[in-house]
Amino acid sequence: MRLLRGYFYHKFKLKSNYCITYSIENGFPYCYNEVMRTTQRKGDIAVSQAIARFTKMGYDVALPITESASYDLIVDTNKELRRVQVRYSSVREVALRRIHSNSNGYVVKKTKPNAYDWLYIFKNTGEEYLIKECLSNRNSIVPTLDYLITLEKSII
Repeated sequence: MRLLRGYFYHKFKLKSNYCITYSIENGFPYCYNEVMRTTQRKGDIAVSQAIARFTKMGYDVALPITESASYDLIVDTNKELRRVQVRYSSVREVALRRIHSNSNGYVVKKTKPNAYDWLYIFKNTGEEYLIKECLSNRNSIVPTLDYLITLEKSII
């Protein structure tokens, strides 16, 4: 156990040799790695749903090699290539900013202009939305029915 910035941290070793760090804040344990894995899993679900949706629509889908790209997918519409940012949301308002940590703490970044071409949103209810523009310098969006993807609706 060690003290770091006023909180106690414990390290536990699991059978899979995966180390989880717990923080005791106000007497309650909080598992940072577990939250991160859950967040990453939600992102993975949204990306896989987006790939499936665009493939069903007859598009070819590619993944960027780097993690630093401001988009998650590249969609070939047979006319042009579109960079797609993918978001998962379980709430009404979808966060658009990116948050990551570095040695100085947390960094919050808003989307820069022309960072992507389309925004695909997958809701935990199964609804899918496609916004065909880059929503730069915004914190969030509430997707409307205008952007809802349905089987009958073509986005070409």
